[in-house]
Amino acid sequence: MGTTNIEYNIPFVQEVMEATRNMWEMGWDERNGGNISYLVDEAEVKKYIDVTKVKRTLPLEFPVKELAGKYFVVTGTGKYFKNVTLAPDVNLGIIRVAADGMSFDIVWGYADGGRPTSELAAHFMSHIERLKKDPQHRIIMHCHSTNVIAMTFVHDLSEKAFTKTLWQMCTECLVVFPDGVGVLPWFVPGTNEIGRATAEKMKDCRLVVWPQHGIFGAGTTMDETFGLIETVEKAAEVYMLVSSHREGIKQTITDQELTDLAKAFGVTPVAGVLKV
Repeated sequence: MGTTNIEYNIPFVQEVMEATRNMWEMGWDERNGGNISYLVDEAEVKKYIDVTKVKRTLPLEFPVKELAGKYFVVTGTGKYFKNVTLAPDVNLGIIRVAADGMSFDIVWGYADGGRPTSELAAHFMSHIERLKKDPQHRIIMHCHSTNVIAMTFVHDLSEKAFTKTLWQMCTECLVVFPDGVGVLPWFVPGTNEIGRATAEKMKDCRLVVWPQHGIFGAGTTMDETFGLIETVEKAAEVYMLVSSHREGIKQTITDQELTDLAKAFGVTPVAGVLKV
């Protein structure tokens, strides 16, 4: 199995190919870790794919009628991000949610008989919540960002405390994610339970940390979503570099300085984190 070359003419497939390569090179997606789903307009899909040719129809274990008729590019379960650019038609697929929200059609990809990521529940449930919040929402991205995972071993998992520490690590952080981060307790991955819990957090923020596992991010474009996770991961890296020197830290960004920063950039910090 290998590329058919058609995917190199499909812009939204190219975007996923580039993102998966970048995420693997960053060390965020070892082996078959990580997944992406990308909501694409029907008219855009029809420019490149004959959607009347359904390859397979598979059931969903959870109803997603809110996504009926919508098309998604989704990374495949068990697939390695490092291989996506080599064989996108094997490692990716384009799916269409059925009218009743109880199944989906594969209209392109998964050429070796594969199927979408095992985290599809978390993706779809989060897409539903983010679309309610922002009609321009398009991307859900999950990865095993190294320093975020490390931070969940040594930092208080209170959302407000976790958010404030990240904001204090790099000046740009508050500007990039003023809505803060959600933090879940540990869950078995790939379950409806972790999907529901993640989606609940996505009602209020675009980043959800899975302790000892990774991070879930949402955005309107691939670049925005990648950049969101990239910024959090950089902040977590700085925290891990300085956390062993806590007694020697001479200064940090104060609550007043963070408040001044928010005013300067016209963003509103999530309530309850800063004390000014």
